[in-house]
Amino acid sequence: MSDLIRYELRDSVALLRFDDGRANAVSQAAIDALHAALARAEKEASAVVLVGRPGRFSAGFDLSVISQGQGASRALVTAGGELLLRIVEAELPVVAACSGHALAMGALILLAADLRIGASGDFKIGLNEVAIKLTLPRFALELAEARLSRRQLGRATTLAEIYDPAGALGVGYLDRVVAPEQLEAEALAAAAQLGKLSLGAYRATKRKLRGPMLERIRATLTEDMAGWDTP
Repeated sequence: MSDLIRYELRDSVALLRFDDGRANAVSQAAIDALHAALARAEKEASAVVLVGRPGRFSAGFDLSVISQGQGASRALVTAGGELLLRIVEAELPVVAACSGHALAMGALILLAADLRIGASGDFKIGLNEVAIKLTLPRFALELAEARLSRRQLGRATTLAEIYDPAGALGVGYLDRVVAPEQLEAEALAAAAQLGKLSLGAYRATKRKLRGPMLERIRATLTEDMAGWDTP
């Protein structure tokens, strides 16, 4: 497994540690490593926990790639959209353990996961794209519409509002907030409980719930990315 994603099997739960030693930027290497880790988990686990490094869940896409121009940025964002589809469609329940800041793609990973548990603290969570002169892709808006509070949807997307963990809980990025020292244990316990579900019923129900959204994303991804621009 890649150094970016460390894989541990805890009983029947696959624990994926995302740690690049810095801000946990989502690069192509990180995307590839996450795909590989999820594929392995689907063979040997009953649920997945994705946790970031202390204080940093993910700062979003690798801006050094985004700044390289349209070709590089569109390729990376498209790959990120496909990763989000993989998380949404995962054969196993996915618990995101939000260990700190989660911005842009980091916040989208929270929206794609089945259950989101966040660490309390002075952390920033949200979709800041508009604030940094980027247009939110269609797949990001679909995930936001599916998971965020209808009352705060415009503020969270068009107005790029950023939340602390308590605010993120209220708007819909998180399902629960716990003390940082309890985060990993809480996420593992929640994943172990989810792993006891009937996976057949879980998969069938999730397909019915999220299938229409996934179809819309797939139908628009190529066209949306063809017109997606960076400043």
